[in-house]
Amino acid sequence: MTTNKLPTNILVAPLNWGLGHAARCIIIIKELEKNGYNPIIASDGPSLLLLKKEFPHLTSLELPSYSIKYPKNYRYFKLKLLFKSPIIAKAIVSERKLVNKWIKEHSLGGIISDNRLGVYSKRVPSVYITHQLKVLSGSTTWISSKIHSYFIRKFKECWVPDIEGKNNLSGELGHLINTNLTIKYIGLLSRMEKKNIPIKYKLMILLSGPEPQRTLLEEKLIERLKNYSNKVVFIKGVVEAEQKIEQIGNVTFYNYMQTEQLETTFNESEMVLSRSGYTTIMDLTKLEKKAYFIPTPGQFEQEYLASKYKYQGFVPSIKQSRFRLEHLNAMHLFNGLPKINSNTNWSELFGLFQSK
Repeated sequence: MTTNKLPTNILVAPLNWGLGHAARCIIIIKELEKNGYNPIIASDGPSLLLLKKEFPHLTSLELPSYSIKYPKNYRYFKLKLLFKSPIIAKAIVSERKLVNKWIKEHSLGGIISDNRLGVYSKRVPSVYITHQLKVLSGSTTWISSKIHSYFIRKFKECWVPDIEGKNNLSGELGHLINTNLTIKYIGLLSRMEKKNIPIKYKLMILLSGPEPQRTLLEEKLIERLKNYSNKVVFIKGVVEAEQKIEQIGNVTFYNYMQTEQLETTFNESEMVLSRSGYTTIMDLTKLEKKAYFIPTPGQFEQEYLASKYKYQGFVPSIKQSRFRLEHLNAMHLFNGLPKINSNTNWSELFGLFQSK
């Protein structure tokens, strides 16, 4: 007598901080389905909305918000984060309670958390995804990294979306000299594929990230584009119930795009202006696109990555307050992001969730 075994339910829970964490989980969710698992989505805010649009057929659950916003004056960000720490701690505790409840309600066989500190359980195999083993925070880097490591140890494995060795993408963020963490380098996570199609836009602008800095950069760029004569596609990175398209002069504005349309637009664009978020960097690497970075002010990780690639001669960058359209001309003097060949053995990684 044979029995039809139901697919193992795996909770996939990205942090709602910009759209990068949710975007890079799209490939993980697709691979889980390809390998016979049943993903269940959990997040909050725009990240949850994005994943629900990408996977309307999957069960989706809402997690508590960390309620992190950047102040207009980015120099006060660490102070604001300190004041917010009780709210974040409360959200982490709430996550733990919900996860333990969902394990029973949804028969979870595993958990994949992308930077959500409380989404784990000792009852099922739990994986933590991050490219920031070292959490840069200026003079407090040592303590922020130590706190992060404390939470990572609560998971069975830590998956870093990068490769080992010197020719990696995340630099010192994802590569520690000494560590006792259980780390697996899983290769780059990108939902994009390079396609040889005709170029339609001279410039693609892709925004994301926490408010109010996303809006501040949007307003600045719209003002600058009044003097730009080439064809531009401007994706604001604002996920809403309906997609909105607006044509103003030579600029086509979208509030957001889903994967298939975004992939096509990337391939149709000669060059890209964006934040130096790690998920965007992985996409640009996969697509072999020339780029210009404007890191989010006060976000040490993005400032580090932008500085690293500029110093290495890969991608030019500048502070948000100093950007002018003529700075885009510097893109032709840089080599573009390095080609990185990485293959992810998904069946081996997901083997962690197989019943024994």
